[in-house]
Amino acid sequence: MQKNIITTSNLTKIYYKQGNQEIKALDNVSLTVPRGEFLTILGPSGSGKTTLLNLIGGLDKPTKGNVILEGQEISKLNENQLVNIRREKVGFVFQIFNLIPTFSTLENIEAAMAPTDVPKNKKRKRVIELLNLVGLENRANHLPGELSSGEQQRVAIARALANKPSLLLLDEPTGNLDTKTGKKILKLCYKLCKNEGKTIIAVTHADYVTAYSDEFLYMRDGKVFSKKPR
Repeated sequence: MQKNIITTSNLTKIYYKQGNQEIKALDNVSLTVPRGEFLTILGPSGSGKTTLLNLIGGLDKPTKGNVILEGQEISKLNENQLVNIRREKVGFVFQIFNLIPTFSTLENIEAAMAPTDVPKNKKRKRVIELLNLVGLENRANHLPGELSSGEQQRVAIARALANKPSLLLLDEPTGNLDTKTGKKILKLCYKLCKNEGKTIIAVTHADYVTAYSDEFLYMRDGKVFSKKPR
């Protein structure tokens, strides 16, 4: 088993606007993330945090550089291969919960397992496990509109864990939550990291997230720093 779950080398992402104006969203980022660590990357809007997360999770491809996930370079995989990587190894939790409004809590979590060949009875068993894990066992049949923002985020976390990924990526996970609820969500994520053996990378602009992290880095202008840049 690989000691480092993620390694990036000289990771760069360039976008082009009208008139061929070059926008360097990510600028030669090299980092390693040990297995089982909760890493937080702090930075203001536009610093490149989400771009980095998207490249690590295989949602986008770099202009140059590479991403190695569990010993496999994913930067040059085709889309079908990346779909399999995302389904089997990576769970995503976004600022916007993206729950299906007409599905119950149980159905929203179970939907994440729809593309898999897991038997229906085992899918249901996994959903019940996850509901207990995130403390929503009494909300299984509620629609998203009947849940608080914090409960909806917990559904999103359970859904991200449905296929037992080794890596969980959190993009501004507390952005739509008040501070008190946000801290509860982060405490839950840290517990999952340690008790479930998950590696978590969270990107955020909320400084209090660092209290729930093993390590934190800073981003500005597409670069990563070990200390907050002036």
